[in-house]
Amino acid sequence: MSSPTGRVAVVTGGASGMGEATCHELGRRGHAVAVLDLDEGAAQRVVDALRADGVTALAVAADVSDHAAVTGAFAKVRSELGPVHVLVTSAGVVGWCPSVDLTPEAWQRVIDVNLTGTFFCAQAALPDMIEAGWGRIVMISSSSAQRGSPGMAHYAASKGALISLTKSLAREYGPIGITVNNIPPSGIETPMQHHGQATGNLPPNEQMAASIPLGHLGTGDDIAAAVGFLCSEQAGFITGQTLGVNGGSVM
Repeated sequence: MSSPTGRVAVVTGGASGMGEATCHELGRRGHAVAVLDLDEGAAQRVVDALRADGVTALAVAADVSDHAAVTGAFAKVRSELGPVHVLVTSAGVVGWCPSVDLTPEAWQRVIDVNLTGTFFCAQAALPDMIEAGWGRIVMISSSSAQRGSPGMAHYAASKGALISLTKSLAREYGPIGITVNNIPPSGIETPMQHHGQATGNLPPNEQMAASIPLGHLGTGDDIAAAVGFLCSEQAGFITGQTLGVNGGSVM
């Protein structure tokens, strides 16, 4: 049964970082939240926290690059929460490697998760939105798609494709009442960023903050606030857009 005050929202990659913050934001806005993540234990931890705040929530384990797994995950959400009318795709993987050394397997894994997995989830959610004549899709892309990232060609390419996917779906389904937008974060403190710093692929916080006009890093809550707005009724005339949440680091 769906939330009494909102709609059913699925957040992929919802067990950590920006995805976790988004789950809490959508829960505060009255939505029932399905936390879809590869890490079932972490997803359940987020669900427990949401339920403690009075939010209807469900943990769903799935690899978004697996079409059958995505289909099954959305069937579970429909069965336990109701039709899906809000989708936020935050699931993603990152990698660092000189382009000349990128293996076909490393390239394909990033494309499979970041691009194909996002498409699979949108494809799974769209029938519910079409039937309702209303829907909100927000894809988390990356500033790497806007300015390029040395040593991350596969990652930047996968995220750049999300911007094109956003525009295509927005044009295709706008007449039905479905909006599709994307947010390319930059300078957001997340577990993925910490991993990059630990491996020496990203500079420390102080150095990153120095390149941001606002002078400090952002948080998952900054992304979640923008997602919450784009998923609201008030954002009904915004579609096909790329909304940078980056402290001014990309203008």
